[in-house]
Amino acid sequence: MEDDQELERKISGLKTPMAEGERKTALEMVQAAGTDRHCVTFVLHEEDHTLGNSLRYMIMKNPEVEFCGYTTTHPSESKINLRIQTRGALPAVEPFQRGLTELMNVCQHVLDKFEASIKEYKDQKASRNEATF
Repeated sequence: MEDDQELERKISGLKTPMAEGERKTALEMVQAAGTDRHCVTFVLHEEDHTLGNSLRYMIMKNPEVEFCGYTTTHPSESKINLRIQTRGALPAVEPFQRGLTELMNVCQHVLDKFEASIKEYKDQKASRNEATF
């Protein structure tokens, strides 16, 4: 019982409003009756293959994850169902959180490198322009 409350607390911490004034959450956790917390489907609203495939890849790098896959519900809906099944005692919410964190770190690294490259390009361009005058 305490484990279920702890899991619900972690999930509720992941729920965020989609837009100001809307009550719909960006994330839902769906668990079939009779299943344990090691096999969970997360419904991510307003998301598509961009996040689905990237997040699936990051989650599958975890050796404790037995299965991770996603589907889009329908091409006209911006919603994905991400299913995670873990081995052992690890609840599915933990690799989900870890995958999100790792994906954010990768995205931040790419952004930092991109911004540094743009700055370097602009500095080189400015130094060339100064040299020609």
